[in-house]
Amino acid sequence: QVQLVESGGGLVQAGGSLRLSCVASRSAETTPALGPMAWYRQAPGKQREFVATIGPSDTGDYSDSVKGRFFISRGNEKNTIYLHMNSLKPEDTAVYYCRVFAGTEFWGQGTQVTVSS
Repeated sequence: QVQLVESGGGLVQAGGSLRLSCVASRSAETTPALGPMAWYRQAPGKQREFVATIGPSDTGDYSDSVKGRFFISRGNEKNTIYLHMNSLKPEDTAVYYCRVFAGTEFWGQGTQVTVSS
């Protein structure tokens, strides 16, 4: 099993910035090694959508809606990723989820981001 804990969400005005964090922990040595980690989000009444992912070489891939505004990075502890969100817009309002693949996919509980106009 893998536990994911997200933090850093909150209320911010349009144009502002936030940084989300996600820490992954394996509950047992038998749990497969952590694979790619990613951020998704789900706005009220909408399906969950991909935001960004970070590969083994720490390169990021982004959805078109956040490209150029959001930046994904990995901490010195390789089980931690961040989502740096800049120039936030009201349409970025959503619950943001962290996901990791380790034999199967695991999801965090989500952190709320609200952007006011």
